[in-house]
Amino acid sequence: MTVKINKQLPAPEQEELTIGYMRLSDSAPIIIAQALGLYEEFGLKVSLQREVSWANIRDKTIAGALDASQMLAPMPLITTLGAAGIRAPIITGLVLSLNGNAITLSSALWNKMGPVADPRRPAHDALATATALKTVMDQTPSNPLTFATVHSFSTHTLLLRKWFRAGGINPDTDVRIIVLPPEQMVDSLAQGIIDGFCVGAPWNSIAVEYGAGIMATTGFEIWNNAPEKVLGVLESWHSRNPSTHLRLRLALMAACEWLGHMDNRSAAVEILSHSEYLDLPADYLRPSLTGQIVQKREENPLNQSNFHVFSSYSAGFPWRSQAESMLEQFAPMLGKALDRDKLAALAQQCFRTDLYREAASRAGLDYPDQDYKPEGVHGKPWMLNNRIELGSDLMLGQSASPQNS
Repeated sequence: MTVKINKQLPAPEQEELTIGYMRLSDSAPIIIAQALGLYEEFGLKVSLQREVSWANIRDKTIAGALDASQMLAPMPLITTLGAAGIRAPIITGLVLSLNGNAITLSSALWNKMGPVADPRRPAHDALATATALKTVMDQTPSNPLTFATVHSFSTHTLLLRKWFRAGGINPDTDVRIIVLPPEQMVDSLAQGIIDGFCVGAPWNSIAVEYGAGIMATTGFEIWNNAPEKVLGVLESWHSRNPSTHLRLRLALMAACEWLGHMDNRSAAVEILSHSEYLDLPADYLRPSLTGQIVQKREENPLNQSNFHVFSSYSAGFPWRSQAESMLEQFAPMLGKALDRDKLAALAQQCFRTDLYREAASRAGLDYPDQDYKPEGVHGKPWMLNNRIELGSDLMLGQSASPQNS
């Protein structure tokens, strides 16, 4: 394990914690830290609590029923802003994962799209599938399609909207977007309640395995290395428990480092499948965690080793430039764009780069020494200040700058 205990850590203010997580493959850091005894190594006694919706996660964290939680990357920002109907200051000092999402369509819809897809592009290319969907929709304009996302203000929603727009589909007028918990996605697709969804693993793989849907494209093809899940805590909880929070981040950083080694992923699949954790067959969890993505039943898998990123590219660093980018992308849903001062203040309040650096320095991990970087211009991995490798970050519809392509 790269991350080691520092004997000089201040004593925890609170030793017993309850952490919330969702039934998703990228809950892995929270679960692996428990299974490998990492919380205990850092002097914490942790109980894990599996929740069924992101609203539950948020509300129980605010109410104090959960001390910390796996959260959607935009959730600290949106909840602090009060844009989703409830306001409470939530912060994150650690990103738990990048990527992990995909868009899956019903088999019936996919079959309609096949004949109009551009034969010059791969069948699951993000632009090709979005364009083919637009063609099918134009043939039946009086029958709008329904798609599901996991939360109105989530990376999934941003990915879905980007994909629609790339194909010439207006996400606000041409389709209906509803919110469903991840665990309800596959049944809703199979029953014809929805025509497609954007969700995290393993629910896309489960839909493929059941024959209910085809994975049209992955989130990585829409927004490379998008921030996906974070560790969220109430700002007031952190103020009361700074040492406990530090120890928690260190334990989770150790888990992320362990998961960053692909040789450990098969063991992770077996651990996550246990009934006390995700309680799902290992075969459903294996595709995304090993990077062997099956997009259509009985097809050969596609190799996408970056489907889940837990530690590479300084994945844990909460970039304030990414926070501002997400808020800017949510402007149509917020009803207005936030002014630059408001954006910066919210990013600084919620995305606590200082807390990441505090833990990383204790753990002996390298970290960025700046809070902002150019977003959406890198077509391949790149070096920050000739010291830290960061991942590509292109978004569908954008082009890499010449020096970053």
